[in-house]
Amino acid sequence: MDDNIKTVFFNLLRLGLWENKQAADFAPLTEKEWIQLFRYSCHHTVEGIIYDSFSSLPKELLPPRALLLKWTVRIDQIERYNEQMNTVIAEQQRFFSALGLRPILQKGQGVARCYQNPKHRVCGDIDWCFEGNDYSNVESLLHKRGIEPVLEANYSLSYQWNDMHIEHHRKLFDISSPFKRHYLKKLTKRFRDKYQVLYFEETEVPVLPPELQLLQVNAHILKHLLSFGVGLRQICDAARLYYTYADQIDSDELEKIYQKVGILKWIHLLHIILVKFLGMPKEYLPFPYPANGNADFMLNEIWYSGNFGFYDERYAKGQVSAVSKQPDGPRRLWLNFKRYVGYTPEEAFFFPIVYTFSKFSMSRGGKK
Repeated sequence: MDDNIKTVFFNLLRLGLWENKQAADFAPLTEKEWIQLFRYSCHHTVEGIIYDSFSSLPKELLPPRALLLKWTVRIDQIERYNEQMNTVIAEQQRFFSALGLRPILQKGQGVARCYQNPKHRVCGDIDWCFEGNDYSNVESLLHKRGIEPVLEANYSLSYQWNDMHIEHHRKLFDISSPFKRHYLKKLTKRFRDKYQVLYFEETEVPVLPPELQLLQVNAHILKHLLSFGVGLRQICDAARLYYTYADQIDSDELEKIYQKVGILKWIHLLHIILVKFLGMPKEYLPFPYPANGNADFMLNEIWYSGNFGFYDERYAKGQVSAVSKQPDGPRRLWLNFKRYVGYTPEEAFFFPIVYTFSKFSMSRGGKK
């Protein structure tokens, strides 16, 4: 993609993300350029956000009629999928509650509530975290229901529920360093009485308080950057979380959490991207980042990788191996280690170890 289309892409992304619309600042694109922009928006799963920008555009800047119709059909599909997902979340929560279980809804539809139009956020699956013995208990209960969960990387379980992909996790946070486990347990316990509740079809669903939700979402972004890449949708999630909960966040506490977990220097890079490229007003950040910080290299990696690294054309001819579904897996892990070890040493070191070991365990374990 040439620089002009990239500039327009981010212009539209900013228009779709924020309530205070600014005037579009770009020349009309050709049909070929619009098709390329649409393809990249799908690669980054932000086609719904960019679609929301069209209401701010004059007629001469809109996509060609045929593409706009195709885009509208895709948005309708996203809306229907999200409605189905909300129904399944409510069904599952009632199922879990009847069994005395209280899992936490992670990311996904909980984060979508922070968007201007939650139904336009592309969401892949439903993630639940089961703490303590609940994780094993619910697994046996699923077996009784005739559901056979599959063991995934990072010791998670997955299965289908009414044609919706579900994942169960043992950990709330994608933090690989074993030296942080005790602190994370204490942190979760300390925030227990601050957990929030969202409603899905009049059913109460627990979610994390803002500080822990930000840690969860941002640690998830970091995990994928240390592996094979992440798309802009996840970066938009961080921006909308900060924006929505700005007046509820304990800024000093959140900064201490990032510092204790060992990711604060990397968080500064993320914050720079939110302001410089996504247009989030700086005042919505919980604390300032260094004036001389430069995150262009990280944005460049995000841009090329697309959603979870599946669209990175730089590795299109690479070999797929047991390490990953993405081409050139080992080389990409090594390059990302070198990129981020200076910003988050423990995570950069331990992530590939934990990832490789969990892949090995998964290949031997198969179905649970």
